[in-house]
This record gives sequence, C-alpha cells and structure tokens, in this order.
Amino acid sequence: MIIHHPFLGPCDAQEFTYLGDASLIDRPDGVTEGAEAAFYNYQYLRDNPAGLHRELWFHEQGDRSWLVVTRDTVTHEITSVELARDVARAKGRSA
Repeated sequence: MIIHHPFLGPCDAQEFTYLGDASLIDRPDGVTEGAEAAFYNYQYLRDNPAGLHRELWFHEQGDRSWLVVTRDTVTHEITSVELARDVARAKGRSA
C-alpha cells in the first residue's frame, strides 16, 4: 500500500506505524462534568467500520510526522492524507 505523504510524496506503508482511529485527536476535557465516562469512551470504545475510515499513521521510518489517512477498510484504497496537526488545528486544538 502506498501512502501519498503531503510533503514527501509516495511512501510505502511499511515506513509507517498504524495507530488507530483518528478520533483520538478529539481527547475529552478532563475537568468537565462527566469526564470519567468521556475518558472511558475515548480509551476503550472504537468503531470497526467496513468502508471509509479515518486513521492515525505515524511516519516512523521517515520524517516522524503524524498523518490522518482516510482509507477504505474493504479495498484498502486511500482517498486522502492530511497532516494530523492540520486536522487538530481545524478542530480548534493545538498539535
């Protein structure tokens, strides 16, 4: 599988480490009411979709960047690759 890195171009997926669902970028606020339940859901509950899924990938054997890869879990076709910091900033969080 080839991942088209935003800066480096096409890279083999073997250069990367898969780190799970990209929703991990949306870490809950630990001081709000109901934080315990929110952190439980954040830590342990994951979807297992068949189809498009946003995932975190770490370019371990390259520039050590974090990417959000949108991939079809059935065909493994990659439809988009974004820097995780840009995704986090767009959601109002610093990366």
